[in-house]
Amino acid sequence: MTQAAAKPLPNLWDDSHAAALDEPGLLLYRSNLLGSDLRITNFGGGNTSAKVETADPLTGKPVQVLWVKGSGGDIGSMKRDGFATLYMDKLESLKGVYRGLAHEDEMVALFNHCTFNLNPRATSIDTALHGFVPHAHVDHVHADAVIAIAASANSEELTRKIFGGALGYLPWQRPGFDLGLKLGEMAAKHPEYVGVVLGAHGLFTWGKTSKACYETTLRIIQQAADWLAAHEKQPAFDGVRIEPAEPAKRRAIAARLMPLVRGKISQSERKVGHFTDAPEVLEFVNSRALDALAPMGTSCPDHFLRTKIRPLVLPYDPQSDNVDAIADSLDARLEAYRGDYSAYYQRCKHPSSPAMRDPNAVIYLVPGVGMLSFAKDKATARIASEFYINAINVMRGASGVSAYVGLPEQEAFDIEYWLLEEAKLQRMPKAKSLAGRIAYVTGGAGGIGGATALRLLNEGACVILADIDQAALDERITAVVKKFGRDSAVGIKLDVTDEAGVIASFHESVLAYGGIDIVVSNAGIASASPVEDTSLALWQKNMDVLATGYFLVAREAFRLMQRQKCGGAIVFVASKNGLAASAGASAYCAAKASEIHLARCLALEGAAHGIRVNTVNPDAVLRGSKIWAGEWRQQRAASNKVTEDELEEVYRQRSMLKLSVLPEDIAEGIYFFASDLSAKSTGNILNVDAGNAQAFTR
Repeated sequence: MTQAAAKPLPNLWDDSHAAALDEPGLLLYRSNLLGSDLRITNFGGGNTSAKVETADPLTGKPVQVLWVKGSGGDIGSMKRDGFATLYMDKLESLKGVYRGLAHEDEMVALFNHCTFNLNPRATSIDTALHGFVPHAHVDHVHADAVIAIAASANSEELTRKIFGGALGYLPWQRPGFDLGLKLGEMAAKHPEYVGVVLGAHGLFTWGKTSKACYETTLRIIQQAADWLAAHEKQPAFDGVRIEPAEPAKRRAIAARLMPLVRGKISQSERKVGHFTDAPEVLEFVNSRALDALAPMGTSCPDHFLRTKIRPLVLPYDPQSDNVDAIADSLDARLEAYRGDYSAYYQRCKHPSSPAMRDPNAVIYLVPGVGMLSFAKDKATARIASEFYINAINVMRGASGVSAYVGLPEQEAFDIEYWLLEEAKLQRMPKAKSLAGRIAYVTGGAGGIGGATALRLLNEGACVILADIDQAALDERITAVVKKFGRDSAVGIKLDVTDEAGVIASFHESVLAYGGIDIVVSNAGIASASPVEDTSLALWQKNMDVLATGYFLVAREAFRLMQRQKCGGAIVFVASKNGLAASAGASAYCAAKASEIHLARCLALEGAAHGIRVNTVNPDAVLRGSKIWAGEWRQQRAASNKVTEDELEEVYRQRSMLKLSVLPEDIAEGIYFFASDLSAKSTGNILNVDAGNAQAFTR
C-alpha cells in the first residue's frame, strides 16, 4: 500500500480571500485550512497563534496581544471566538514568578491574569509554547509523517538527516511552561530554524506572516512524508500474516461482534460504537507486526488521550471463522484488559491522582476484519478510531525507517491522569438522560417519527430513522444532521413488511452505532371503508404493515437486545382505534388492536431480559402526518361532513380537553417509555388523545 502521507498536501491558500481579512481573521483562516486535512493534524489536536498589535481598550495605546487557540477547540472547525487572547507583556512577566517544574500547573491559572479584553475563552496548556517563540505566527500540529520521525528510536538523528539545519529538536517533555521556555530559547538562539520537532509529540513551525507560516508547515510535513516514502522498508509491518475477509464478510463479523462487546462494557455507562475497515487498518491488523506493535501503545499524547494507552486485539481468523470462539472468550479477554489497566493505574498513580476511570478498552483490533471503537457517544468513538489510524500511520512510518518507540508508561499516565485534564473533564456538562443510547424509529420521516427523533436526539441519543419514503427520509436526515451533527443519525429505507429488509436494517444499524437500546415502531397506514366494501387486499395491507410489520421489527429487536444483555425499551405507536371501535374502519381498528395485544405479549416475554414493551395511543394527529395528507384525510372529512380544513377543529372539539394532539405530544409519551423515567413500567398503554372516554383502558 502506498503511504497516504506521501500524497502531496495541497496549498489551499487563496490570496483574494485572505486580502479582505484582518490578522485574527488570517489566523482563523490558516487554522481552518490546516485542520481540514487529518494528515496535518487530528481532530481537536494542535494549536495556532499570532501576535497582533492591537489598541488597548483601557488606554487606546497599541499593545501586543497573543491570539492562540483556546482549550479544547478544534482548529479545523473553530470560529473566531475559539481563540484565547493575552497581553504579551503580562505573559512575559510570568517568567519572573515561575517556580520550576514542580509548579507547572499553577501557571495555567496565572494565564488568566494576562487575559486581554475580558476574553472568556479558557487558555490551553500550550499557551507558553506559542507565546515565548519570538516569531509573529506559530503553528503546532500533529502530522503523522513528523510524529513518525519523532517516535523513532533515533528521532533526533533523523530530524537532522531529513531537515538539515532547518529544524531544531527537543526530546519528549510534557507540554507546559518549562517546555515553552526551552522552545522559545531554542528559537531565539537559532534564527535559521523554521521550526522544532518535539520528541514523541509533534511539530512547531513559525513565520513572519500567516501565509508564510502556513506554507512552511505544509512544506515541512511534505518533506517528512516524501523522505519516509523514499526510505521505508518493504513490506510494511513485516508483511502480511493473514489475508482479510471479503468486504461483506468483514461487515457481517463486525455486526456480530459489536453488540457482544458493547453489552459487556456498557454496564456502568452506555457506549456507542464505530467500525472501520479502512486500508490502513487492514494493513496493520493483518500484519506480522501486529502482536509486537499493538501492545506498545501510541506515542503522541493526543492519540492516547483518545484511544487509551493500548488497544485490545480480538484474534479472529478468517480461515477458521472463529467468531463463536471469540464470543466465548470475550469475558476473559475483557477482564484481562481491565486487570492490566488497573495494574497500570496502581503502578503509576500519585497521591493526588484522580480516581481510576473506566478500565475498558476504547480500540478493538480484529485481524481480517478491521477496527471497532467504543466511547460515550458516536462522535467520540469515531474520532478515537481516526486517532488510532493516525497512530497506525506513525507506527508504519517509524518502523519503516527505524524502530517505533511508544511513550514511556509513566509519562503516558501523567498525561492521562493530569489534574489539568481532570479539571477539563469535570467542566464537561452533565450527561443527558439518553446519552449513549441508540434508538431505532420506523416511520421516521413522518410527523410523529420526526418529532420522536428530535425528542430523543435532544436527550443525547443516536437515532436510526427507517422509512419507506426515500425522499422524505433524506430530507429528514439532512435537517437532523444540520442541527445535531453528522454522527447523530442515519437513515435506512425500509418496508417493514419485508422480512429480509427488516433483518438487514438492524444489521446496518449495528454497524452504524454498535447496537440498539430503544425501538419505536411507528410505521403506519390508515384506511376507511365499510366492511362490505373492504377488499381482502385492503384488509391484508393493514395487517401487513400494522401487525406483521410491528412483529418483524420487534422480533429483530428482541434478538439483538438479548445478545447485548443490556435490556431495552420497545414502544409501539398504536391508536385510540386499537381500544375504541370505529365504524367504517374495521381493517385499521383490528390491526391496531393486534399491535396493542402483541405489545402486551412481548412485555411478558421481555421482562426476564430487562426488555420493556409499552404502547402509546395517539388520536387525530393531523399536523405533519403523511397518513393524513392523502385519502384518509378526505375520507375522514367526508365521514364528518366537513371540509378538510375544518377537520382539525372537529377532532379538537370531540376531545374531552378540547385540545389538538400534535406530533410533539406523542413524542413526549414515547420519550417517557424509552427513558429511565419509566424503568419500572412494562405492558402499559398511554393514551395521548386529549381525552376520549371510549378509549379508557379497562
